[in-house]
Amino acid sequence: MPLPYDQMLGKLCKQTIWRQEDVKIYGKVYQQPRLVALYADEGKRYDYSCLTMHPLPWTDLLREIKRRIEDCTDATFNAVFLNLYRDHNDSMGFHSDDEKELGKNPVIASLTFGATRTFILKHKFNKELPPVKIPLESGTVLLMKGATQHFWKHGINKQTKPCGPRVNLTFRTLFS
Repeated sequence: MPLPYDQMLGKLCKQTIWRQEDVKIYGKVYQQPRLVALYADEGKRYDYSCLTMHPLPWTDLLREIKRRIEDCTDATFNAVFLNLYRDHNDSMGFHSDDEKELGKNPVIASLTFGATRTFILKHKFNKELPPVKIPLESGTVLLMKGATQHFWKHGINKQTKPCGPRVNLTFRTLFS
């Protein structure tokens, strides 16, 4: 029987080996405004924002969550990138997951535990299209696939209203 969402959040916060990396954006170096972790099959790596991440081996908990995500999405994954948003001050800048390691049309399954945060999609080319705002509550699975990364950027803004922690797991296939 699966754990309640708050217990799953606690386990993920405690069992994950979190890092806070420096990333280069438009030539400037910044500390990421959240904590991150990468777990994957042996021999994989992930490059983004001038950063190379070498994954840790799967934990039993992450392997079980991966199995459940694969069952409900009918996709297979060999990596999970985790983000820990400690509070309302943590964020994710707008970006597309279009790194070469993800292939041409990546399938990314996003699973959230903890505080509700608003996931925002902005069209890359048609600036007249309004942003799409999706509140991601604990237990929500969001699937991005097909040409999504070609046409859309996504992110999580800082917010003024205080909130508790949120862990987001993004399951993906790395071709590195």
